[in-house]
This record gives sequence, C-alpha cells and structure tokens, in this order.
Amino acid sequence: MQKLLHTPEGVRDIYSGECEQKLALQEKLHTVIKSYGYRDIETPTFEYFDVFSQEIGTIPSRELFKFFDREGETLVLRPDFTPSIARAATKYFLNENMAIRLTYLGNTFVNNSSYQGRLKETTQIGGELIGDDSADADAEIIALVIQMLQNGGLKDFQISIGHVGFFYALAKEAGFEGQMIDELKELITNKNSFGVQKLLAKHSISQKQKDAFASLTSLFGGEDMLLRAKELTDNQEALDAIERLQEILKILKLYGVEKYVSFDLGMLSRYMYYTGIIFRGYTFGTGDAIIKGGRYDGLLAHFGKDAPAVGFVAVIDQLLNALSRQKVSQEIPGSHCMIIYEHEKQAEAIAKASELRGKGIDVELVRITEKRTREDCRNYAREASCTLVVEL
Repeated sequence: MQKLLHTPEGVRDIYSGECEQKLALQEKLHTVIKSYGYRDIETPTFEYFDVFSQEIGTIPSRELFKFFDREGETLVLRPDFTPSIARAATKYFLNENMAIRLTYLGNTFVNNSSYQGRLKETTQIGGELIGDDSADADAEIIALVIQMLQNGGLKDFQISIGHVGFFYALAKEAGFEGQMIDELKELITNKNSFGVQKLLAKHSISQKQKDAFASLTSLFGGEDMLLRAKELTDNQEALDAIERLQEILKILKLYGVEKYVSFDLGMLSRYMYYTGIIFRGYTFGTGDAIIKGGRYDGLLAHFGKDAPAVGFVAVIDQLLNALSRQKVSQEIPGSHCMIIYEHEKQAEAIAKASELRGKGIDVELVRITEKRTREDCRNYAREASCTLVVEL
C-alpha cells in the first residue's frame, strides 16, 4: 500500500468551499485597496538574508526559513512583506518625489515554534504609502483598513492605535537602552504593571517617570485617554506623539470611521523598524490580530532612499477564520453548472458546455460509467452545491 504524504507541521491545504471563500475575500479586500489609488507590486518569495537582517529590525534570525543558493549566498523565505517592498521601492522609485502607493498579495513564512500553535505559512494582503510623513497619510491607511474590513463582511471590530514614539521618548529621557528597553517592552506588552514597577525600582529615576512607565499598561481607551496621557509627562517628544494621535483622530472623524478606533499607548512591536504610529485590528472569533501596521520612516534608508512610509497588512487566514466563526460567508461570483451525460451524448454535452462557458458559467462535465451511476452523479452535484444541473 502506498504511503500517504501529509503536509509538514505548520502548513495546510486549503480546498473546495474554503478555498473559494478565501479567493472571494481576497478579491473584495483588493478592490478596496485599489479604490484608494494603490498599485500592484509583486516581490520574490525569497530574498537575500540581508533584507531581513537584525539591522533591519524584522523578526529574529532563528525564526527565518534559511537556505543557500549555488554561490553560497544565504537566502530566506520572506517572513514579512514590508522590508521587501521597501527594497523594491528604493530600487524602482529612487528619484520619485511624489507619494507612492503600493499594494501586494502573497504568502509569508515564519518558523514559529510548534507549541505556539500558529501557521508557519500565511497569506497576507497589504498596502504601503511611501513618501508622505503627514497625519493625513496615517489616517488614510487606517480609514482604508476599516473600509476594507467592512467590505469583507465584518461589522464588529476595533482598530487599536498606539505610538511607539511615546514609549521611546520616555525611555530616552530615563537613559534606558538595550536589554532594559527589551525587558520593559515585554512587561508593558503583557500589561504587567507590577513587573514594570519591580523592574524600575532598581533604577534611580524620578517617581513621575516610574508612574508614566507603569501607566502604559493601562493607557488604552478612547479620546479621553489621550488627555490623561498628556498629564503623565513634560517630555516634548512624548507629547508630540500624543498630539499626532489626536490629529489622526480628527481626520478619521472626517472619514466617519472614528467609532471603530481606540488607542493603546502600551502597544509595542517586536519589529524594530516602526518609528511612529502602530496599529492592530481585532474582532471576535480569533485571538490574534487580523490587521497589523504602522509608520516606519527609517526603513527605506537601509536600502538607499531616505523616505517616510506607513503601511498595513491584513492576515487573510485569521480574517477568514474570524468571519467563519461569525457565520459571515463570501458571495461566490458566477455559478457552477454540472452536465451529467451518457457516453453517446458526448458531442451534445461538449457543445452545451461550450455554450454555457461562453456566457460566463463554470461548467463541469461528468460522464456516467459502469462504476459511476446517474444517481451517483446527482449526489455529487448536490455535494458540490451546483446551481445548475443539466442531464443528457
């Protein structure tokens, strides 16, 4: 007996109805992104290791899928689209002075530990706005994301917005760097206020500074939270970060999407290239974020073009999972027809199939045989949810 081959750990097959739902969802999301003037770009599935190196600030090297080419160069399967887009934008739009809007769709590969229970290959769709450092650009990206999720069928979701500049301004003022910053970020991300206080007790900074750091674990909510945050510090860089968020909210009100927005100053990312706002989108039915994004004004400089940028990515697999649990399905365009025929009706069946296909209808030809009765074919048509069955 031939041995059945299964997929490796962390990857899966997607087929039949689920695959159709996924493709329909991708098309809906892509339509919204394109409506904002974003143009398609494709980058390679694998790149040189340097594109995702530690200096770039993406995921740790141990989580990359690495291999070698014939010349001995280290290559990696892309774990993250943003550095790839930054590299490509630098190469092809080096002398462009206008803002560049790019959108992409493809798979990313992260070698997660098996105990994390996450897929190692995920499909992502996203957009990058390069060459605009304004709050208008930040707000456009967030408004786009909200409209995109609405078009995908979500009704109950929230976009949580933070600003890494607030945390880093406080850390710089306190003289923190390296491992201390990493430990603080982990505690704040985990909303561990007691841990933050215990860690800071070893350092000789003012009580006001300690309180500001400890408050980051609970600084989330609406517009009022931003006003509370301003009372925590006199640091001008930190205050500038809050004012940026306030300006973004003002613009989002013009888009009419402010009800989907909240703020979280304790939101920090393991991606080190973020320099300004960061945001994540959440809905019920999945524990992970369905949207991730932020501003990365220094990333393109690594590839030779000093330009500001902001972008987002939607994790299709997470979004599809959430929609499924919320009983939201995508309308599959077109119709699927099955023509069931006897062998002597072959010519008639092929002619009918050609006629229907010319009208934009998907047609599946199924011939009756000794091992496949007419009733078997009818049952198969029902299982395949055919909208039209023709029997010859």
